Amino acid sequence: MPARLPCLAVALALLLAQPRAAMSADSSSSAPSLGAHAFLGQGEGLGVSPARTPALTTRQAGSVFIAFNAGYASNDARPADTYGNTWKRLGHAMTYAGYGDRFSVSAWITNGGKGGEGHSVSIEKRGEPAGELSMPFVEVRDATRVRAFAQSYAEPSLIVASDEITVDGPATLLAFWWGDGGVKRMTVTPGDGFQLIDAFVELPDESGVQGAVAWRQVEAAGTYRVHWTAAPVQGAALWIIAFR
Repeated sequence: MPARLPCLAVALALLLAQPRAAMSADSSSSAPSLGAHAFLGQGEGLGVSPARTPALTTRQAGSVFIAFNAGYASNDARPADTYGNTWKRLGHAMTYAGYGDRFSVSAWITNGGKGGEGHSVSIEKRGEPAGELSMPFVEVRDATRVRAFAQSYAEPSLIVASDEITVDGPATLLAFWWGDGGVKRMTVTPGDGFQLIDAFVELPDESGVQGAVAWRQVEAAGTYRVHWTAAPVQGAALWIIAFR
């Protein structure tokens, strides 16, 4: 996020995380599993509209897709994707603390989505076309719905914790951390058995929107949460989501 003192935005856009191979179970299994994923990070000043994630190869059918839009609140358009899926907001947008109402983060999801080669998600930036924006895009294979989710806003602390969610069987869990500190370099580590899969925590000097994505596969019913350790200390908008 930008420093809280006014500064001149110098043009820079960063595209993070080239499409990565899915860390998933055997595709013949009916249990949900992590699929393709990517993270777009646009620096302040040289963002473009539409903002578009790297292209992935996703399943033609049988997946749930999730994307986030983190950045200027005026760039809050509904996502679109290569295959014309309908995206619905998951929960509500959260406004970043310490910046007035200028910045927000929201989650978007499509169930039973179509996919294939060259699959990307885009957002029209109607308010600040050149502004900073971060957008992870994640596929959960062999899933039909969100079974449970929780969103919360943590006060500044070295360790912040999501709210708890309960699942009634095997599930793929995704956790998202969106820090609010006016810092450019940081470390972020998930706990509780979660594995970091994407992150934008080395920001350009011109600023950006820091974020991290973590994943955990659970084989049994239970109640789950995730603790994040982040330095320097900052607050964060947090999501934890279970897919079945």
